[in-house]
Amino acid sequence: MLRVGPLGACALCRSLVNGSKGKAKSPLQKLHLVSRSVHYHRPGLKLQRPALGAATHQYSSLSRVALRKTKLLTVKHGLQLQRHFWVARLASRLLKLRYLVLGSAVGGGYTAKKTYDQWRDMLPDLSEYKWIVPDFVWELDEHIDFDKFSRALPDAEDLAKLLPDFEKLGESFSFLKGLFSTGPAGETALKVTSNPSFENDKQYKKGLLGELILLQQQIQQQEEEVRRATGYYNTGSSQQRRKSDREKADQLQEELLRTQLKYQRILERLEKENKELRKLVLQKDDKGIHQRNVKKSLIDMYSEVLDILSDYDANYNTQDHLPRVIVVGDQSAGKTSVLEMIAQARIFPRGSGEMMTRSPVKVTLSEGPHHVAMFKDSSREFDLTKEEDLAALRHEIEIRMRKSVKDGQTVSAETISLSVKGPGLQRMVLVDLPGIISTVTAGMAADTKETIFSISKAYMLNPNAIILCIQDGSVDAERSIVTDLVSQMDPQGKRTIFVLTKVDLAEKNVASPNRIQQIIEGKLFPMKALGYFAVVTGKGNSSESIDSIKDYEEEFFQASKLVKTGMLKAHQVTTRNLSLAVSDCFWKMVRESVEQQADAFKATRFNLETEWKNNYPRLRELDRNELFEKAKNEILDEVISLSQVTPKHWEAILQRTLWERVSTHVIENIYLPAAQTVNAGTFNTTVDIKLKQWTDKQLPHKAVEVAWDTLQEEFSRFMTEQKGKEHDDIFDKLKEAVKEESIKRHKWNEQAEDSLRVIQHNALEDRSISDKQQWDAAIHFMEETLQSRLKDTDSVIYDMVGPDWKERWLYWTTRNTEQVIRSETKAELEKMIKVNEDHPAYLASDEVTTVRKNLESRGVEVDPVLIKDTWHQVFRRHFLKSALGHCNLCRRGFYYYQRHFVDSELECNDVVLFWRIQRMLAITANTLRQQLTNTEVRRLEKNVKEVLEDFAEDYDKKVNLLTGKRVQLAEDLKKVREIQEKLEAFIEALHQEK
Repeated sequence: MLRVGPLGACALCRSLVNGSKGKAKSPLQKLHLVSRSVHYHRPGLKLQRPALGAATHQYSSLSRVALRKTKLLTVKHGLQLQRHFWVARLASRLLKLRYLVLGSAVGGGYTAKKTYDQWRDMLPDLSEYKWIVPDFVWELDEHIDFDKFSRALPDAEDLAKLLPDFEKLGESFSFLKGLFSTGPAGETALKVTSNPSFENDKQYKKGLLGELILLQQQIQQQEEEVRRATGYYNTGSSQQRRKSDREKADQLQEELLRTQLKYQRILERLEKENKELRKLVLQKDDKGIHQRNVKKSLIDMYSEVLDILSDYDANYNTQDHLPRVIVVGDQSAGKTSVLEMIAQARIFPRGSGEMMTRSPVKVTLSEGPHHVAMFKDSSREFDLTKEEDLAALRHEIEIRMRKSVKDGQTVSAETISLSVKGPGLQRMVLVDLPGIISTVTAGMAADTKETIFSISKAYMLNPNAIILCIQDGSVDAERSIVTDLVSQMDPQGKRTIFVLTKVDLAEKNVASPNRIQQIIEGKLFPMKALGYFAVVTGKGNSSESIDSIKDYEEEFFQASKLVKTGMLKAHQVTTRNLSLAVSDCFWKMVRESVEQQADAFKATRFNLETEWKNNYPRLRELDRNELFEKAKNEILDEVISLSQVTPKHWEAILQRTLWERVSTHVIENIYLPAAQTVNAGTFNTTVDIKLKQWTDKQLPHKAVEVAWDTLQEEFSRFMTEQKGKEHDDIFDKLKEAVKEESIKRHKWNEQAEDSLRVIQHNALEDRSISDKQQWDAAIHFMEETLQSRLKDTDSVIYDMVGPDWKERWLYWTTRNTEQVIRSETKAELEKMIKVNEDHPAYLASDEVTTVRKNLESRGVEVDPVLIKDTWHQVFRRHFLKSALGHCNLCRRGFYYYQRHFVDSELECNDVVLFWRIQRMLAITANTLRQQLTNTEVRRLEKNVKEVLEDFAEDYDKKVNLLTGKRVQLAEDLKKVREIQEKLEAFIEALHQEK
């Protein structure tokens, strides 16, 4: 490379700058001038290329902006050669353009990939929902040769031949359009709306859904054409048309009907396929393979709210205005049959002309994998695909209706709640009401007509209730009562759907078919409605199945003149269309009113909570069930407390109570007769005989009675014992009922008497007193017993003879005549005992006569029976006093007892008798205590638990036993909270479904 001086380099730069001002531009101006930034700093240096990005900010290959003029720096040293390498520079620019394109492609690809990754991350993970597709679908390729199957299928062209020729159909429409187009004479024309969808028919021909869409558009066009054609022929100008034109219009009408039927069949095919798929999905879900928590369906949530409201007593002006479908109609009008067609099962009792619906029946329809029915208060499922279960369900409904009807009544307002689930059922809540009657017949209550009217009005007064008005089409419309009633309840017809049943009979019997058209159009009577439907509910045979009724209904409307002539529209016939329309109206009404009802119950809840805080600020809000559970725990705790009673306490109570029961028998029948004997041997023999007889017959049974009574007393004491501030008197009535019922159910072990008899007999046979302490205890027991009996005897004698002279003088009391006679008799008998202190227990006849004569001599007339009765008490007191004196003498007789009273005038056999009795009482009390604590207390506890369980299941029993304002207020508060919470949950689910 040549070298130049600084002056030459600067001259070269100036020439380049000046040259750029001319018109002719050199190739160097169009390219990047690298030489502009190249200078020689000192002599001897070679030319150097600038850095790669030194001048990139001045020019871009994608920019059209001209280069700005740059003042060149003065080069003092070196020489710049002027060379024209424009070919090389052009090639370098092209190569640089390639790199830019390549870089843009790489960058764009990376950006696209990044955008795709972000979009993919935003998609939800659907792997958790693979269970929706049945497992057998993923395994089909293992069992089915799809290639072979696809080869066996016909070609697309063959399939297209099976579809209707929509082009030809479009040509027919075009012909009709030209036929009825407006002529020059201004004739009336039938305007056919051109449908651009016919131009795109071919894109739908290969799909069933596409064919359905085309048919729907075709039906809409044909209906409009037929309607206008019919109106045209009804005018005066129709007489000017030829007969062939009329035939073509009839042909069009028939073609329209065939198209509608084809549309209906395709729709049913789609629904059937959808039904089967949903059934598979629901069955898969029902088996719980994936262990999911299945949420309640929307209609089930809504039905629960209605069930709670049916039991709620609205004392706070909160009325139930939630939507329901109320099925009303004249008796035997077919309303129950319509409801069965909607539920797709013959679930109601049937009768010929008699009243079968005796109470409202709430039917909740929902979708499920199996066609089953279930009552609200029962867990049994009735399989509606089996005739045996259908018969059992109808029988159960009839039984419930008859139970709900009170004595002397024919109908009842009590609601029977039933849920029906099945594939393809429309979700709604329907209430079947008793049929309206015009006359009360034999066997009915006198107020049956008024009761049915009041029940129907109560349901229809709900401003959000949908009224399904059923009228029999086979009878004259003027004979119907239900239309007037519905008109009163819904004058504007904003929530009424009119249904004409038995249209097949109406078509045969009615002379003028226009009358049916007037009914369906709402022109025959003033009742207004949202929609009018005509249905057929079978041939009148109660054994017909739902499928046969549906087939008959479809066949009838296919051949019906009412449909062919346009009097009935296709969307106004069949129970299928009716079910869809009712379901749509029901959910529309629900969405419009449910939030308002939730707000009303929210206000009621606030009022109830405020009332509770004002009246019971320190008590928890326990409803009846919660109070019952609290009382149940307290009662069970009290029963358990029986097992905490000490053995000493049990034995003391049993021993004392048993002696109180048997002491009279021991004194009167054992001790007194034995004491009348002449010697000790006879005394002991008499005592042994009488004790043996007593033990064999009476003593064991009496001991068991004492134990049972003692257990009852202790149980009652624990149940009724006040527990200070914690005591709640609201439970007293319940506890008393539980105690009585438990005691009533409790039965003592029958084998207890046999074992107790042996123990008591052995205890009474023992006569050996081992020590002085036992001897003194026997004397003390005998002394207490005799003193108690002497006190009782003195009380009896006092009542017989009246007050003595001291009391008469101090308290100014007197004796009556009988007391005076008994007093004189007593004095005479005491004289006899003083004369002979060893007198026997009974008076002889001559002694009675002597006493009577002595009294008569003093002017006292006395009866021999009175003398003997008085003698019994006088001798008894004499004997008891003598026995007490003898008991006092025997205190020091233990020494003689050990020597068997040899060489002793003291006989203490009566002390030994009382010791035997005392020991028998102690052993019996110990035995009964063991039986109580080991067996009977546990059995009583079991009985109490059973009683509490029975009471818990009997709601009426709880209502009767747990009463008061506090209970009712808590009950209402619980109900309102439950209703509000369920309504809010339902509203949330309803919004999610939207």
